[in-house]
Amino acid sequence: MNKKKAFLLIVLFQLTNNFAQDLKFKNFDFSNETIEIPKIFENENEVILQKDIKIEFIATKNSASQYFLLHEKVWINSDDAIERNNRVYIPFRTDEKVITNKLRVILKNGKIIELNNKDIKEEVDEERGIKYNYYAVNGLEKGAIIEKLFLLEEIPELKGKTIKLQDEYPIVKASFELIFPEHLLFKYKSYNGLPEATFTESVVEGKSNVYLEANAIPGLPDDEKYANWDAKIMMFRYQLDANKISGARNLFNYKEFANAVYENLYIELDKKNQKSIDDFCKTITKTSKTADQIWNIENKIKKTIAYNRYFDGNKTLSDVLKTKQANELDLIRFYIAVFKHFNIETQTVFTTKRFTQIFDKDFETTEHLKNILLYFPEANQYLEPESIEYRTPLFNFNYGENYGLFIKEKEFGGAKMGIGELNFIQIPSAEITHDIMNITVDFTKDINNPLIHTNIQYGGYSALNFQTIKDFVPEDRYKEILKDISKNYTSESDYKTLKTENDGTDFVGKKPFVLDLTFEGKDLIQKAGDNILFKIGETIGKQMEFYQEDKRVLPIEIYYPHYYTRVIKIILPDNYTIKNLSDFNMNKSTDVDGKKVALFESSFQQKEREITVNNIEYYQIIHYPLNVFESYKEVINAAADFNKITIILTKK
Repeated sequence: MNKKKAFLLIVLFQLTNNFAQDLKFKNFDFSNETIEIPKIFENENEVILQKDIKIEFIATKNSASQYFLLHEKVWINSDDAIERNNRVYIPFRTDEKVITNKLRVILKNGKIIELNNKDIKEEVDEERGIKYNYYAVNGLEKGAIIEKLFLLEEIPELKGKTIKLQDEYPIVKASFELIFPEHLLFKYKSYNGLPEATFTESVVEGKSNVYLEANAIPGLPDDEKYANWDAKIMMFRYQLDANKISGARNLFNYKEFANAVYENLYIELDKKNQKSIDDFCKTITKTSKTADQIWNIENKIKKTIAYNRYFDGNKTLSDVLKTKQANELDLIRFYIAVFKHFNIETQTVFTTKRFTQIFDKDFETTEHLKNILLYFPEANQYLEPESIEYRTPLFNFNYGENYGLFIKEKEFGGAKMGIGELNFIQIPSAEITHDIMNITVDFTKDINNPLIHTNIQYGGYSALNFQTIKDFVPEDRYKEILKDISKNYTSESDYKTLKTENDGTDFVGKKPFVLDLTFEGKDLIQKAGDNILFKIGETIGKQMEFYQEDKRVLPIEIYYPHYYTRVIKIILPDNYTIKNLSDFNMNKSTDVDGKKVALFESSFQQKEREITVNNIEYYQIIHYPLNVFESYKEVINAAADFNKITIILTKK
């Protein structure tokens, strides 16, 4: 712990000479309490009988620590649960300050098997370069109970913490307790049906606590498609709010955070550094349209300076240009200085990833303020500074459809300062990610081997997935990847021609990625007597089928809005017709609040030997309530149903 942080903790705790404390739950041990399993859980594969989490702040005259205790008992009731629990992963590094690390198995006959350090194994994730430690649990059987107990000493987390008290498996009894010196006050909140906590002042001498208990918590499935599990589970959030001895109130608030950020990021440059910025800006293409200028600036910076979160070699912004790499602080400062040169108002936005942690605009906590975007009010666009693949208006969809703290510069009486405002981060609309597919199937040359021409324009986030590949892989590998992509539309057949347009990061956020293919369709042909069957649906590419055997629990949440337009032109010889054109007529939709927000619609027109099939599919919003799940599933599956359409060609 650095001296500044240690000093801050001591000031916050404001201890007197006789205030040294003993750990309240230092003697916490395995529980021999018998817990009855509710009938509603008797047939579950696995049940968490008991889950206790305790956090206590302890301070002496010269130091402050946090102690974290996790106690959990799990009932095994299936072969799947046995396999899943024969490794119990340890949620901390073994070189951390571990006070207690115990695990035991209680067999159905009452026999107890205690595991120790020799039962701890190591697993290495080679891809991520991370080591995991786990208990190797042998001899598990149905009816057995695994009980674990971990106690750690940590640096106090006072700026906000979220405790998750729901799991994919049901929990019979769960509790959380926060214990702290009585002169401190915490603010806290329960989410998603978790009972409210109770505050008890001076529960023991010199200590207060916040406690909650919940019973019969149902399991929440974590494998439902198009769902945000982390935002919907029961959880508890807290943050230090006040110190009664010092009189400090509303600690770690947005106002102070915004001003501190402003002072660190919006810095005044000396002549040398300003000249370096000005010289760099001369290399950036100038344009009159603000949105285009922002794109040009972002592209130039990302192709010049590499983001390295661990780099600490720059003392000035001039050094950033010399080393061509920067950590987060230097990089954001650099962006702001460049945009200031171009007189483009820039706000910094602090937020969370919505599929990891919700940003609650009604609970002020700096725990939310983890990830950074830049916002440009004039263009109403965002820029993600640290990710090399994105270009405005595109940014990581995790940050969109979410709240954030927007920090902007304001001047009061000649003094400049940072002002923080909570605002909603709008993700780019469905029109941005618009995929347009034009397909021509020509039977006139050979009825048994039509020539197929497919042209696809991928927009927005769809284009991003393809465009960035070219800049990060060798040319021969890129050709292989394009060949693999093409097989999705050629039904694994080899193409005759393949062309692309607008590939590379120079086109991200500016132009669609274009894939143009021609191939022979003989592999999509089958004979049935005098009739010819052609799998026309497969020409739009493989489509996902959305199945859910169990009753849906979570509402729908998708990554970003999306729009598809498909036009299929079928050209027939003079002596042929199609029997089942009506199969192209499809219409499935989802309405929310009286508005059509998701749609799959298909129809056809015939003019002499040409049949034109028009196909529209869109998902205009991100959140769909649970009561429209079935209609939403029908829209998703309509594309898969279209994918299965086979037309019947017959002679006139």
